[in-house]
Amino acid sequence: MSKLPPIPTFGEELEPHHASAETLALLARRRSTVANNMAEPGPTPEQIDDLLRIATRVPDHGKLAPWRFVLFEGEARADFGKILRKVFAANNPDAPDDLLDFEEKRFVRAPTVLAVISSVTEKHKVPVWEQQLSAGAVCQSLLIAANAMGFAAQWISEWYAYDQSIKDTMGLKSGERIAGWIYIGTATERPRERPRPVRENLVSRWKS
Repeated sequence: MSKLPPIPTFGEELEPHHASAETLALLARRRSTVANNMAEPGPTPEQIDDLLRIATRVPDHGKLAPWRFVLFEGEARADFGKILRKVFAANNPDAPDDLLDFEEKRFVRAPTVLAVISSVTEKHKVPVWEQQLSAGAVCQSLLIAANAMGFAAQWISEWYAYDQSIKDTMGLKSGERIAGWIYIGTATERPRERPRPVRENLVSRWKS
């Protein structure tokens, strides 16, 4: 059974905040783990359902749900890898076999890969940009939730998020783009901290 609280019913009164030192500690030390450093086990079907439930609770101006998901697990990862190899070879006819092998094995690096599809409603009063930002929030929520479950996770785009042949193969429609591939698994080694921006250089204070 799911360990998450019951899904709130429409109109239910909810907490305005959730004071949690544990959550702040997770966010302060959150670090992506590269897909090459992931292995089994991945999330169970129940855990994947919980991840998606959490991910769809992001800000969503207009209540449009401008995103959807495509799940890759099991043999589907290797099957999709054959498509990646074929498309990459067509785009790069001089690519050596070792590079083609790498492209084919991309999705087997982690036990679970979730494609987050930005699926905007075009010609709507809610700007496309806001709908796309909501899909980005979905990706980040998946990373945080996966970490909180005890899994490593990485948000990747790379060439196969933008290739038209890949998008056609996945059945993307007008207004749809791949916001990212979320790789989820168990870390085989601890990631190291990377350089972070100097916050003082990013903040200004408005003066009238």
